[in-house]
This record gives sequence, C-alpha cells and structure tokens, in this order.
Amino acid sequence: KKKTLTDDGGGSAFAPLVVLELAPDTKEEAVAWLLSRIRDPQHSGGDGDDFLSMAECQYIIKHELDTLRAKEETHVPGHSQAKLYPGKSIVRRLQSKGILVQMFPLHEKEELKRLSFSWYKKVKLAFQPLDDIRHYYGEGLGLYFGFLEYFTLALVPMALVGLPYYLFDWEDYDKYVVFAAFNLVWCTIILELWKQFSASLAFRWGTLSRKRAFEEPRPGFHGVLGFNPVTGREEPVYPAAKRHVRIYLVSVPFVLLCLYLSLHVMMIYFQMEGWALTLHDQDPTFWTGVLVFVPSVIYAVVIEIMNLIYRYAAEFLTEWENHRLESSYQNHLVLKVLVFNFFNCFASLFYIAFVMQDMVLLRQSLATLLITSQILNQVMEAFLPYWLQRRRNKKMIRRVQKRRTLGEQELPLEEQVRLEADMSTYLGTFDDYLELFLLFGYVSLFSCVYPLAAVLVVLNNVTEVYSDAFKMCHVFKRPFSDPAANIGVWQLAFEAMSVIAVVTNCALIGMSPQVKAYFPESDTQLILWTVAIEHFLLAVKFILTFLIPDVPKHIRIKLARLEFESLEALKRKVKADSSSCWTTC
Repeated sequence: KKKTLTDDGGGSAFAPLVVLELAPDTKEEAVAWLLSRIRDPQHSGGDGDDFLSMAECQYIIKHELDTLRAKEETHVPGHSQAKLYPGKSIVRRLQSKGILVQMFPLHEKEELKRLSFSWYKKVKLAFQPLDDIRHYYGEGLGLYFGFLEYFTLALVPMALVGLPYYLFDWEDYDKYVVFAAFNLVWCTIILELWKQFSASLAFRWGTLSRKRAFEEPRPGFHGVLGFNPVTGREEPVYPAAKRHVRIYLVSVPFVLLCLYLSLHVMMIYFQMEGWALTLHDQDPTFWTGVLVFVPSVIYAVVIEIMNLIYRYAAEFLTEWENHRLESSYQNHLVLKVLVFNFFNCFASLFYIAFVMQDMVLLRQSLATLLITSQILNQVMEAFLPYWLQRRRNKKMIRRVQKRRTLGEQELPLEEQVRLEADMSTYLGTFDDYLELFLLFGYVSLFSCVYPLAAVLVVLNNVTEVYSDAFKMCHVFKRPFSDPAANIGVWQLAFEAMSVIAVVTNCALIGMSPQVKAYFPESDTQLILWTVAIEHFLLAVKFILTFLIPDVPKHIRIKLARLEFESLEALKRKVKADSSSCWTTC
C-alpha cells in the first residue's frame, strides 16, 4: 500500500493542497523525519486565506519543499543506503533513491468544472478565459495559452493573403515578392505587439515588475556548503570554472556530434529521394507517383524520433552541467534543443533550396514535412490523450461502483488522491513552445515557396487550443504554477527566426529564373540588388522594433506612479521613525 503525505500549508482546517507519494517500503522513521523537516518553523508555509490563489499557495509549498537541504544528517533515517550531504536537496535525494515517488498539487473539482466549461466545452468563436487559466494554473501557463491564441490570430492575415497564391498556382516567383515582403514585415510587427500584449497580461497579474536579482538556487544544484555573500545564507557553492569545462569540453562537442549524425541521416534521405524519382521517371505510374512521397514521410518520422532522443540527452547534459539558477538552466537547455531541432528540421530544406536549387522539390518536401509533423502531433496530443482519458474514466467508474457511491456524490479524498496520482505528469511548456517555434519556421522561412503553410498552421493551432485545454483539465495532474512576466528566451528565439527568414526569402526570390531574367548580363548586379533589398528589409525590421515600445505607455505611467508612491511612503516612514526616535531620546 502506498504511503501518501498531504501538506496543507500549515492551516488549522485540513484542506490538502500538495501530495507527496512515498514508496510502499518507506520506513516509519523516515516518514516521521520528513514530516519534522517539513514542519520546521523556518519552512512554515502559512495560511494564504483569500489573499493568495490556490496555485500560488501550492507554488509556495513546492518552493519550501525544494529548499529543504540536509544539515548534520548522514543518511535518511531507516534507509542507510540513501546518503545525505550538507547542502544537498532532500527532496531530490528522496526521488533519486526511489523513496519519494512523486509530488503533485491536487485539483479543485468544482473550480476545474467551471474552467472546463468556459474554456473548451462550449465550441464558440471567443477568446480563452486567460484570467481563469492564470488563477488556476499560474502565470506561466496563462502566458503560453495567451501566446498560442495570439499567434493563431496573428497568422490569419498571412493565411488570407497566401491562399490566392496557392489556389491560382502562380509559378512566377516575382509575384511572390510582395507576399514575402508582407510576411517578413508582418512577422516583425506581430512579435513586437506580442511584447505589449504580454506586458499587459503580466501587469494585470502582478508579475511585470517581478525581480530575479536574488533568484534562489534551483533544487538540482549541488556543491560544497558555503555562504552567499549577498544574502548571508548557507547554500551550495560550485566553481564556475568546472561548469565551463563541462559545457565547452563535453556538451558542445556532443551537440556538434549530433549535428553531424543529423547531416548523415539527411544525406541518406536524399539518396532515397533520388532513387524514388528515378524509378518514377522510368515507369510513371500511380504507385511510383505515391512512392515519390514515401522518403519524405519516412524522413519526417525519423526527424521526430531524433528530436525526442536528443531532448533526453540535452536534459541530462544540462542537469550534469550543474547550473545554479533555474533561468540559467532553462537558457542552456533551450539553446541546445533549438540548435539541433532547427538543423534537424530545416537542413534538408536549405540543402534543396540553395544547393540543389530545385523549387518544385522544395515545395513538395516542405509540404510533406509540415503535414506529416502536424499529423504526428495531433495523434500524440489529441487522439492519444483522449484514449488515455477514456481508459481512466472506466477505471474510475469501476472504483465508484465498488465504493457504491450514488449520483453526484463526491469521491472520498483518498480516492481522489489515488486517481490523480495515476494521471500523466505535465512536463511544462517547453515542448509546446518548441512546436510553435518550428511551425513559425515552416511559415516564415520559405513563405514565398509554399504560401499555404500559414493556412495549415492556423488550422493546427485551433485544434491545439482545444486539445491542450482538454489535456490540462482531464489528462494531466495539476502542474505547479510558474510565476512569469513573459515567455522568456522563446521571445528571442522567435525574433532570431524572423531575421533568418529575411535572408532565406530574399535569396530564394533572387535565385528564381523570373527574377534572374531582369539581370541577363550580370550576376553581380543581381546579387547586389538581392543584398540591398535584404538589408532594406532588415532595416525596416529594426526600425519597427525601435518604434514599437515593449510596454504600452499607460502601463509605463502606472508603473512609474507605483514606484513614486512607494518612495513617498518610504520617506514618510523614515521621517516618522526619526521623529519617534527624537521624542524618546
């Protein structure tokens, strides 16, 4: 029988917020010791009452549990094999030794029902209830769903403009100049306007001015116990030189090796593609015509598998690098994953475009990769979760019948905990942002070749909103909230993609036969004109970035007023303290 601890944050009435599931063979002395450390006065969570949302209370409890570090203990009581060292995270040690199975916050059934109804159960043309999502799941998920909605709506003009190009099947690439220029400028505008929308959400939710200057060490960070010169607290210390050695002598060579392997797989794909095309040219039948698309489909599936395997390797390496702050850990992980995924997904398209210079094959490969990846994502993110939920519903019905609960009578707390413990664990917004990043690449990098890409991405994102909402409400355990003021390093990733898109689209249009016909005598003039237009578009992008402020003016005024009022209040307090001091003296 599994042992379960529930932590209610120290309130007098027992209202469980967070569950810690221990292994069945956990010793009683270990349970007693863990409870005593959780109840230590310096780690008291307090009662949030109505001031804090449930998600915020659960985040505070998780923070306190993550900051539990070993002191004089040499091992976990009753488990001599689970060694403890001063400064090491207790929760991480219990998890690595299999004593702590999992830790998760509980769902609130009534609030979840209301959120589900307003979020996805009513099929309607309306915005998502972002404030309700933020209140239940925290700012991190609120910003993700806000970005998903914004990104989908922002692509609609690109889809509407690109649809006629696809339907009329214009082959004159000089006609795509206006379309490509519109897409490139529009990508800049939507990314800059997203900063404003994001700042408005963060201001409304109270996280816009959140300081990260004194960010706590991440739970997985380890080192010799020392003192932080800024805070004066005891915390692990790890030499930066050791971390740099691990990054530059192990992680970087590993990433380069993976890129080489990806390049090797890509060349195998081109050999298969050449074989299929040769077969079709020799015997042009229906089946050989179908066979032409098979290498691209196989390559798209292989890309997804390689991305998944590399993701686990990147997480292991970034954890091994032992970054002190969570923000630093996320930045290094995102950089590793983005470099490989970008190369793995788009290298073949760049090769076709700029080495083979085959625009027909480029359009065919882009369409095949995009459609295949979307089908795989829909299977993994929509149909599979739905199937898992049906299985879980059958299990719940059997348990309810066994308990003989009638009608709408609620399950006992213990049964609710057991049911939620069996639910899948949500691994964060990383994969969700990565998927949007790659879709943005398919839309922007080669927009002048396949204008239908924006239409397909819009349709994909509409179903993504509903499938993600369903999964969050019924498939996954409730995740711990993640206080956030913006989408972090992903903003830089999308902006970098938009800059690369300017270069690729200008080069593709410059290479087209129709544009080359304008410069029959000199290739040098063509290159100079292409580079000049590219620099002009980049200049327009940077001018727009400068002209559109990151934070709306009315919010800047409110922030300045809040800062002014805080300084005035501090002055009054100092003046009152000095007056009382003179009076007593």
